[in-house]
Amino acid sequence: GNPTLYDAVQKARKTSVPLDNIERAVKRGSGLEAGGADWQTIMYEGYGPNGVAFLVECLTDNRNRAASEVRVAMTRNGGSMADPGSVSYLFARKGVVIVPKTEGLTEDEILSAVLDAGAEEVNDLGESFEVVSEATDVVAVRTALQSAGLDYESAEATFLPSVTVELDEEGARKVFKLIDVLEDSDDVQNVYANFDVSDDIMASVE
Repeated sequence: GNPTLYDAVQKARKTSVPLDNIERAVKRGSGLEAGGADWQTIMYEGYGPNGVAFLVECLTDNRNRAASEVRVAMTRNGGSMADPGSVSYLFARKGVVIVPKTEGLTEDEILSAVLDAGAEEVNDLGESFEVVSEATDVVAVRTALQSAGLDYESAEATFLPSVTVELDEEGARKVFKLIDVLEDSDDVQNVYANFDVSDDIMASVE
């Protein structure tokens, strides 16, 4: 099967995305819906509140509608569209595998399991570990974890920012609102942004 699609379905089930949304995305991906319409993946770039850089990945059969929806969401929520390439250089395409923390599991243990598979770093996220690699190595990293008997929560190629913008509570609320509005669009698949918020602010915003 398609490993990334399988991961998306597993991940969506874990985060309780309605199954018909998942099935619609699968049909879109295979061109079964809308009589095999011409689906395109398009990346839009822009800036949100507080100068936060945004990459908005769309899968659409109507380029004009997608561009219009993203533009309206941005401009109505304190953001603006940017020229291609003016924001994307702030992000790198990386593979990210999330490993849940279990008793006795250490960063070193994970690193020794995944180092030969192309992992670049292991980060402690509090309740889980994050394994970062090149996007092309994500399947190898996932396989190495399984071979070592370690469970993983999700494995995906994503865009990680090279620099981040620290947000206060007000800024975080504005940025999260823009992300919510963008994700409400049927055409929008993923939203990447280079903000950073402290645990305290995250707790007060949620």
